[in-house]
Amino acid sequence: MSTTRLDIRLDESVKQRAEKAAALLGLNSLTDFVTQAMSERANEVLKDYGKTVLRNEMFDSFMEACEKVSEPNEALRDAVSYTREQGYL
Repeated sequence: MSTTRLDIRLDESVKQRAEKAAALLGLNSLTDFVTQAMSERANEVLKDYGKTVLRNEMFDSFMEACEKVSEPNEALRDAVSYTREQGYL
């Protein structure tokens, strides 16, 4: 059950189109339509910003660097210690 309220102002034409779209989708209310649309768009944005795309040559360089194994330096060891202390690992 929803517990948070969102008050917005919008153009009458936008509201009318959204109401029509909600009806065409068989939704019970404009609120249902807005909630569904917001959720879907938020998921798209979060998915797009949650990934990194590399050009082929950058990917090759990245993989080469990953394959070169060396001892971790002090800064990296400190970072691991810090993340463990904070409960991330």
